[in-house]
Amino acid sequence: MNANRVLTSIAVMAATIMQVLDTTITNVALPSMAGQLDATPDNIGWVLTSYLIASAIIMPLTGYFTDRIGQKRFLLVSIGGFVATSMLCGMATSLFQIVLFRFLQGMFGASLVPLSQSIMLQIFPGEQRGKAMAIWAMGVMVAPILGPTLGGWLTEFISWRWTFYINLPVGIASFILALRYVHDTPVIERRMDWMGFATLALGIGTLQLVLDRGNQDDWFSSQMLSTAAIVSAISFAVFIFYSLTGKHHPLFDLRIFKDRNYLVASLIMTTIGIGFFGGMLLQSLFLQNFLGYPTFEAGLYMAPRGLASFLVMIFVGKLSGKVPPRNFILVGIFASVAGNYLMTRFTGDITAADLIAPMMLQGMGMGLIFVPISTLAFTTLPKEAAAEAAGIYSLIRSLGSALGISILVTYFSRDTQQNWSLLRGAITPYNEALKTYLAPLHPDNSVILDHQGIATASRAVLHQAQNIGYIDSFWFATLNFVAMLPLLLLVRTPKKPATSPAPVHAE
Repeated sequence: MNANRVLTSIAVMAATIMQVLDTTITNVALPSMAGQLDATPDNIGWVLTSYLIASAIIMPLTGYFTDRIGQKRFLLVSIGGFVATSMLCGMATSLFQIVLFRFLQGMFGASLVPLSQSIMLQIFPGEQRGKAMAIWAMGVMVAPILGPTLGGWLTEFISWRWTFYINLPVGIASFILALRYVHDTPVIERRMDWMGFATLALGIGTLQLVLDRGNQDDWFSSQMLSTAAIVSAISFAVFIFYSLTGKHHPLFDLRIFKDRNYLVASLIMTTIGIGFFGGMLLQSLFLQNFLGYPTFEAGLYMAPRGLASFLVMIFVGKLSGKVPPRNFILVGIFASVAGNYLMTRFTGDITAADLIAPMMLQGMGMGLIFVPISTLAFTTLPKEAAAEAAGIYSLIRSLGSALGISILVTYFSRDTQQNWSLLRGAITPYNEALKTYLAPLHPDNSVILDHQGIATASRAVLHQAQNIGYIDSFWFATLNFVAMLPLLLLVRTPKKPATSPAPVHAE
């Protein structure tokens, strides 16, 4: 690998890791932010929501801006803006300021992931695309896994503000390397499809709002979320109809989904949202809320998954030219099924050692799925569509993770409530097992169900209801991976590797 290719890879991957890390590194810092910024637990959630909405809106425009101002200039603007807004986030003194700066941070950072993917595909020859995607996937997958651990350490030992300030040295180094080594693409005249952009932005923004706030605001019992869902559905319908039938230059060509591999890869990435991203959040809640581990310690216990993903991605990158992507994905699905199945056997009595096997299997599964599926998505696409396809693919990955998290968290919440309703019926004065359980509180055989007894029994029932809720949710995630298997039958493996793409533009 020549020096320019190495330095270009470092430049774009540093920017990618910086952006992806920011989707999770601030999660554990929210309580500290709320205290210092005088925000309620409900309002502080907008620090996450504003970032996700802005990213989702701007991400599909990657191809358009790459055409209009050139790949290199757009990358530099994105990195520079992300670094500047990260500094502003760290300096924020009110809830309004940090929500505004996070929104701007999301806008500037939105295209860093698809741009890096497109550039990595350009600088590696066709037979090494698997290696390129392995390097890219390491940053995209490992960074959010390690984010809570790093964020917890920074918040606990320094300040929550350093979850933003840490972007400054990384971003500046990335900017300097990109300025020197990233090659540019020709500027192409391209008109803005304002109607398409408005309907897509409105659809994405309102959908992200529904997904992010749904479980907290009880979904469609909230008038705001019901209205947002209707607006989102109408906006997407108008965008699709307008893009397919309008006599204009569309925001992006929806015919890209006629490519079967790209469509299958997009569907699998959406499905992964439930099994992986949703499961990862539930595992964090299980460790912290159910088992009572501190934030930093819980992050350390989840580290084996990130390590396993990292190592497997290196392995996949070395063998990508010799083994069909579909074979890797198949093994990865089975590893993910095994890892999630082991979690269905978790109870409140497990030890830290019991977490290692399922975490590593899940990490192996994602390493075996994510790299080949990212390679497969672009294997049969025209090289001219790489930047635009990367933007849409990143949007699908982002919305898929949001959808998966919302579905699995809602499933867990409703399942726990249902289990609580069923189990609390056993709290009666006539339940001999309950009397035996509460006997240590009443050695003199006084009334069992006094206030203290009821409180103790209620805590035990809630704990058991949550345990069943976690187990059922892990079963749901396991079956989600099984549902991916039929999609592999639709994959088309080309006979020859794709040639190295020329400088990329969207149209």
